[in-house]
Amino acid sequence: MKKTLLLVGTLLSIGGAGCGAYEPATEQGEAPTDVGTSAEAESLTASNCTQLTATSVIASGNDGNLPANTMDDRLDTRWSNLGKGSWIDYDLGATKSVSGATIAWHGGNTRANTFTVSVSPDGSTYTPVYSGKSSGTTTAAETYTFPAVSARRLRITVNGNTLNDWASIAEARACAATTTPTPPPTGSSVVWVGDFETNSRSQWSSAQMVSADRLAIVSSPLRQGRYALKATVKQGDDPINASGNRNELVRMTREPVGSEYYYRWSTMFDSTYPSAKAWQLFAQWHHEGDSGSPPVEFDVYGEELRLNIGGSPGTIVWRAPLVRGKWLDFIFHVRWSPDSSVGFVELYLNGQLVLPKRNIATQFPGMLNYLKVGLYRNETIAQTGIVYHDGWTMARKLEDVLSPTAVLTAP
Repeated sequence: MKKTLLLVGTLLSIGGAGCGAYEPATEQGEAPTDVGTSAEAESLTASNCTQLTATSVIASGNDGNLPANTMDDRLDTRWSNLGKGSWIDYDLGATKSVSGATIAWHGGNTRANTFTVSVSPDGSTYTPVYSGKSSGTTTAAETYTFPAVSARRLRITVNGNTLNDWASIAEARACAATTTPTPPPTGSSVVWVGDFETNSRSQWSSAQMVSADRLAIVSSPLRQGRYALKATVKQGDDPINASGNRNELVRMTREPVGSEYYYRWSTMFDSTYPSAKAWQLFAQWHHEGDSGSPPVEFDVYGEELRLNIGGSPGTIVWRAPLVRGKWLDFIFHVRWSPDSSVGFVELYLNGQLVLPKRNIATQFPGMLNYLKVGLYRNETIAQTGIVYHDGWTMARKLEDVLSPTAVLTAP
């Protein structure tokens, strides 16, 4: 999801902070911390993070505990603000390659914080790169990683915690990228590969998961290569405090209006996969809005696979019987547009054309889409669901998503 936001708030130099006569109510009735005390400051210790020093920091608000406190190398000071959606924003001084954020949460051993990390090249346009929860078990810094991106600013948005709606951070830093992404082969129309051959989730923008075992990289079963994704959802899994239960990977594809792409992937439903007369999404292109059904979704309903276009209720443009324990190979051809006379979808399954090209709106007006893969389902389903994904590829030409042995046929 990409939002255009104006940077509002008071710009604060890292080297100092001001305080007026008025002191608003603070978290848990505590007084604002005194950055002038004699306690010795120490460098922030953070694993898996080459720390980048910001030149300035702003925030959506504060309770007297100022944003600059998160850059003073002290765990006994903090920035705090009341309200879900409170954010703190770091200027790195120049465009840097960033692959993570390390955060020491105030009270981090007593509550888990729900948050997102976004990056921006200019302080105006922001792109989310990570969403999840802190562990709730430590006040030490925790590092949250994502694929390397170029950014000038890094923003942490806090959406409450397991005790209240306060946002409180003791220290935070952006983390420098140590590797650069491998570019597609010369002459190829491939724009992105998410095939898990890195033996990690690093090809994806972020993960929404309650724990790492819910989106596990496995060496069996496989459709290709050496690794695949095993997505597991149990009743109650809700990593982002939203409707339904989920564990999903996110790729910020954000296809422009009028663009045309081919997507290839393989999915296998475990032999124990539940049969439920309720929605179970295994792939979706979600709109930039925070709520409502996405414009494009592949789901399971009862014993049926479905492709639904247009949100809720939308239009079911394709159906097929659910098959368990067997890899299903998809090639999905889309032109992205909110105009039904321009947009279209076309679908191949196991090499056979199962949905001829059909004109339909594939975006909502004024909003781009992004890809989510794994399993997202109705919260009423009690049985554990397991689904495997492999070989995700996005390209501009059909030949670049075909496997060497693939033969496409008409029905």
